[in-house]
This record gives sequence, structure tokens and C-alpha cells, in this order.
Amino acid sequence: MTHPKPLPSFALALLPLLIMFSLLVVGYGFMGLRIEALLLLSAAFTAAIAYKLGYCWDEIVAAIVAKLAKAMPVIFILICVGGLIASWMISGTIPYMVYWGLKLISPHYILIAAFLVTSLVSVCTGTSWGSAGTVGIALMGVAAGLDVPLAAAAGAVISGAYFGDKLSPLSDSTNFAPIVAGTTLYAHIQHMLYTTMPGFMIAAVVFWFAGHSETVTTVAEPQKVVGIIDGLAQLYQFNLLLLLPPLIILYGALRQKPVLPLMLLASLVGLVLGTVLQGFSIQQALQAFVDGFNVGMFPHHAQPLLPINADIITLLNRGGLMSMMPTILLVFCAFSFAGILSLTGALTLVLARLIHLIRTTGQLILATVIATISVVLSTSDGKLALLIPGELLQDTYRKRGLDTKNLSRTLEDAGTVIEPLVPWTAAGVYMSSTLGVATLDYLPWAIQCYSGVIFALFYGFSGIAIAKIDRPVIPAAE
Repeated sequence: MTHPKPLPSFALALLPLLIMFSLLVVGYGFMGLRIEALLLLSAAFTAAIAYKLGYCWDEIVAAIVAKLAKAMPVIFILICVGGLIASWMISGTIPYMVYWGLKLISPHYILIAAFLVTSLVSVCTGTSWGSAGTVGIALMGVAAGLDVPLAAAAGAVISGAYFGDKLSPLSDSTNFAPIVAGTTLYAHIQHMLYTTMPGFMIAAVVFWFAGHSETVTTVAEPQKVVGIIDGLAQLYQFNLLLLLPPLIILYGALRQKPVLPLMLLASLVGLVLGTVLQGFSIQQALQAFVDGFNVGMFPHHAQPLLPINADIITLLNRGGLMSMMPTILLVFCAFSFAGILSLTGALTLVLARLIHLIRTTGQLILATVIATISVVLSTSDGKLALLIPGELLQDTYRKRGLDTKNLSRTLEDAGTVIEPLVPWTAAGVYMSSTLGVATLDYLPWAIQCYSGVIFALFYGFSGIAIAKIDRPVIPAAE
């Protein structure tokens, strides 16, 4: 029979968070050390604290396993993304979209186009991951062909993808946030407009002017673009059927179908198209699916065209199940730390102490932002970042006479859209791996993702766009 373990003191509860933040800031930020090793070191410190509190090794391992079990759907998706990219390369799906993107989109408009197109797709489908993994990949290819900085292009894609993830009634986070905060879906979406739309307009203006700035967008030489277009047209047999795999993903997202079967189906269709239309053998298709696609796999009819220019090689040599293995290692390390932290109850204790410091509405919004971002950083879990602060702060909002849709809005502003800006979260790992740009490189350009926090704090301290209820449980003195 297990006996209840004592809760840590506030100082002891705060220690693993301080250790992790210090290791990541100094080790990763200044010394360039690998995040995986730093997270494992953080997990070791936290395990020592758990042991001091009376937890045995079996309980610590069980907590890690339980956390990783919850992460398995994300891990499977990441693995499938690698196969999906490779299958769409061998089919010609991504090259086909890049081909038309290069023909139709001027370098000056690629950033604003990437932002608006992914915004539209994410609103319609409710999935930031699906938007980035379909049209986002193609737009990154177009940006590469046009010599547009990939960090800026990735920031535009992610900004658009998370615009829809905040506002679409089909988004899981948009549905989850009002549930944990105690409000309704459409009240939440309507209230989200106050922070999301100003960020959308600012992002649109930035991407428009950045596209016309020579310091950001250098126009590719016409012969280079023509060379890529001609090279792709010679290597592949382009056909409208090549759009079938991404249409399967988008249709399934609209119908709220399970993600993994959709991705596997879209990959299978891509592999079939690659063998039927492009002339690849079944062996080549399966090899690409596992190990990644490379131009050396092209059938005999394309061999006279090889070697091709380096830009096309860079564009095509991607994907494969194995390409996601380093990403999976990062997820394992991050969730090992998170599992032990959850076991001790340290995070809940620290957040509860934070609540007692609140005196004004602005401080309450600030506390919500700090609590939500802290959960994102320490647990690498976007859903927990909504759940834990939502449960802890819901009554506090009501006692202060504030509608809980203020809480649900702030949870999304500081949780859902901050997650892809953190290198060791599932969203950060996914976006970086899928788009091929390091998280900290695209972070400054992901304007839609951090502008919400700025507006949330402005509204909190100014009192603008703060919804109130008629009868607070306990009147609060401002």
C-alpha cells in the first residue's frame, strides 16, 4: 500500500523550474549545447527532489511512462510527417505546387501570400499542423526557389496556421480552452477577436512591407527561377491528380477525421502516384518513404537530366520516417522531465502561490500569462497549459466579477500560440522539422503567435475589452 507523499515546500517546488530555465538559457542560449542533454539533466535534478520527497524509483519511472504514453499520438504524427513529405516528393505533389507557386507568385508577395493562404486553410480546417504540413511545405519550397529568407517564410506560415488554430470552431484547442475556463465556444471565439485581429493586421502589414524591402527579400535572378521551373517540369510528369494527397488531408480535417489514418492514406496515394505517373519502382517508393527522397532515385528516363542544379537538389532531398528520429529523441527528453515534475505536484503549488499575489485585473491577466507560459515551458504540453491555469484561476476570475471568457482568451494567447515558439515542445519540434527552419530563427517572424500576449496585457491593465459579470462572488477592490 502506497502512502501519500508530502508536498514540497515552495522553495523546493520552485527549484526544478529554476534549474531547467537556467540550464536552457545558459546551456542552449549562450553555449549552444544540445537541448536533449539539458532536459535530461533537468530531469535528473527533478528526480532527486522527488526521491527526497519519498518517491521510489519505480514511481518516478511510472510517471515518466505515463507522460510519454500521452505523447505517443504526437510521436506517431511526427513519424508520419516524415513519410508524408517523402511520399509527396516521389509523387511530385510538392514539386507541382512549388512549380505553380514559382510561376504565379512574385518574390515581393510570397510572405504575405504565405500568411494569408495558411490563415485561410487553418480557419477552414481548424488545424495548424495540417496547414503547415500541406500548403506550408509548398510555400516554403516557393520561398526557397525565390531566394526569400526561409526564417521569414516559416514565420509567415506559422503565423497564418495559428491564426486559424485560435479562431476556427473546428480547432481542438479552440474547443478545449472554453471548456476548462467555464465559458462557451462562440463566446470564446468572439472574445478572441480582440487580441487576434489586431495581431493579424500587424502581421499582414509587416509581411507586406518586408516583401518589398530589399534588406529582407532579395529578388532571385530570373534565370534561376526559370531554371528551377524547367528542371521540375523535366523531372516530373505534372498532372492535376498530384493534388489528391493534400486534398485528402484537408477534406479529412474539415470532417474531423483521425489524423494518423489520413496521413497514412495520403502517403499511400502519393507512393502510388509516384510509381504510376513518375515511373519509380515500388522498392524506390518504399525506400523513400522510410529513408527520405533524393534525386538519385529518379528513373532512367530522367537520368540524362542529372546532375541538376543545387537549388532543385536542396528542394527535393527531404523527408522519410528516419528523418524524424532526432525529433522523437527531443520529445522523449522533454516529457521525461515533465513526467517527474507532474509527479511531485511542484508546478501546481507554484501557480497556487502566484494566485495569492493578485490584487488588480491587470495583475490577474499577467498572472494567467505567466502561469500558462510556465506550464508550456516546463511540461512541453499545450493542453496542460490550458488545463492547469484554467482550473486554478477560474474561481479567481469569477470572484473578481470577470467573465471567464477573459480567462479562456488569455489561455490561448499565452498557451496555444506560444507553444510553437518553444524548441522542445511538440508544436515547436513539429514546425521546425516540417518547415526546415530552427524554432529560434523563425520566432521573430511568428508575429501572430506573440502579439496576442501583448494585447492581452494591454487590455488587462487598461480595462479595455475586459468582459465583466453582474455579480462577483466576492467584490474585489481595485
